[in-house]
Amino acid sequence: MIHPDTELRKVDDTIGRGVFATQPIPKGTILYVKDPLEIEVSAEQFETMDPQYQTLINWFSYIDEGGFRIVSWDIAKYVNHHCDSNSISTGYGFEIATRDIAAGEEITDEYGIFNLPYPLQCCCGSSRCRGTISDDDWDTYGNIWDKKAKEALKHFGKVAQPLMKFMDTEVYQSLMQYLNRRRNYRSLFRLRASGNASLEKIG
Repeated sequence: MIHPDTELRKVDDTIGRGVFATQPIPKGTILYVKDPLEIEVSAEQFETMDPQYQTLINWFSYIDEGGFRIVSWDIAKYVNHHCDSNSISTGYGFEIATRDIAAGEEITDEYGIFNLPYPLQCCCGSSRCRGTISDDDWDTYGNIWDKKAKEALKHFGKVAQPLMKFMDTEVYQSLMQYLNRRRNYRSLFRLRASGNASLEKIG
């Protein structure tokens, strides 16, 4: 589920549509949370689907740590990648704002975390643009991403969190334990798909 203060707009003819903030969204705000309405497609299901469905699912999904393709039921599936994104995944099943986002600003994400089945060409326009986004980015940028997520979480309790009520109870309890005690941090390396578990970092 995407943050309520967002809407779908056209970015340009090259990128197509994207998700934009309709109100200021401060650093540390949950921007997306995986909720029970999300569609989960297993690797086995995906292989038996019509190629047209496979194309759509590949375009609009991300792959979670269990190898499931997750298709959002709302406009969250239109959030675009940016190599200097203003949101990032966490090990707690949600995306968090890594800096203050102004009203009218596009919400962007880091696709390198999404266990990409094949490399993607990037045209984000950032001075830090990597040109190609791939699963190999974990090895180069994983610790940087984790540091950004951890820094954003420092602001979690200081801002309104309209999506917090949709968090899984066990995950919420784990998050509160970390925020209150600064122990047992859930690294976003836990999001790397099965088979890469040996690279998980413990914070």
